[in-house]
Amino acid sequence: MAAYILRRFLLIIPTLLGIMVINFALVQFVPGGPVEQIIAEMQGGGDVFEGFAGGGSDVETMRDSSTDSYAGARGLPDEFIKELEEQFGLDKPPLQRFFIMLGNYARLDFGESYFRKISVLDLVLEKMPVSISLGLWSTLIAYLVSIPLGIRKAIHDGSRFDTWTSAAIIAAYSIPGFLFAIVLLVLFAGGSYWQIFPLRGLTSDNWESLSTYGKIVDYAWHIALPVAASSTAAFATLTLLTKNSFLDEIKKQYVITARAKGLSESKVLYGHVFRNAMLIVIAGFPAVFVSVFFGGSIIIETIFSLDGLGRLGFEAAVARDYPVIFGTLFVFGILGLVVGIISDLMYVLVDPRIDFEKREG
Repeated sequence: MAAYILRRFLLIIPTLLGIMVINFALVQFVPGGPVEQIIAEMQGGGDVFEGFAGGGSDVETMRDSSTDSYAGARGLPDEFIKELEEQFGLDKPPLQRFFIMLGNYARLDFGESYFRKISVLDLVLEKMPVSISLGLWSTLIAYLVSIPLGIRKAIHDGSRFDTWTSAAIIAAYSIPGFLFAIVLLVLFAGGSYWQIFPLRGLTSDNWESLSTYGKIVDYAWHIALPVAASSTAAFATLTLLTKNSFLDEIKKQYVITARAKGLSESKVLYGHVFRNAMLIVIAGFPAVFVSVFFGGSIIIETIFSLDGLGRLGFEAAVARDYPVIFGTLFVFGILGLVVGIISDLMYVLVDPRIDFEKREG
């Protein structure tokens, strides 16, 4: 098992390299950049993308084909434009910039944000607890609710309880996470109905002055709605996955044999069926966590004004803050790959009969 884990960790390096290569290449073809952003602001445009929405021939592209200068920058000195390019490191060829970035990343130097004047590593460390907290709580709540509910649905398959809970689960799954988040805000966070939960943030302004118990309550009060919004889809999927997994195991011969030996129903279900049925549910843990952490974090953090990695990456993409974009992608990639390895370890913990090294052989 140790050799398998070592190989998985070594595979992280080429996987991350592939992620960075693809995203760096895509950035080269995306219109707009940090220099264009500054030019648009100086020219009073407010946003570089307004240049792509217009219909005039002078603003169809950000570079004029005849003068090779930035469109909209004709009133600015060429020396100023060159200084901006040097400041952002854009005066070098793309391939050279990519290898410089890889060398810096090898030393855990992610550079400095173009517009925030703070190191990317400090920014990521500042925002990461919010996103990880949201992702872990959402995944944990989804598992704590889905597994008991799925088991009960499997035991009472076809009953009235199974029918109405399935209808509720399908309805919950069909509602987009961002729409459910807005509904929660309107209903419970000062919309047209009740002011029960806070509208934004993860803690109150008086957080530092609260007692330990007060801090726990305040944190739970703030994170309740974001967790509810981000765990809805995962909750529905996990419940049905648990139910179907249990139904498949209950029909197998070893369950019939255990019952024939006189074992109680609880011992059959939780002593034999549970361990085998949970393998596929545990296998879905990385997908659940990654879907919440990657897909949900951007939308949920933006709607609930949570200052996390998802919102940071979104704002960096809009502003073309390349160091922050690549830094957050690097962190997202690391977390996703490590969570996959943790999932394999959980496989072995639940069922020691699994040997990944023999499977690979």
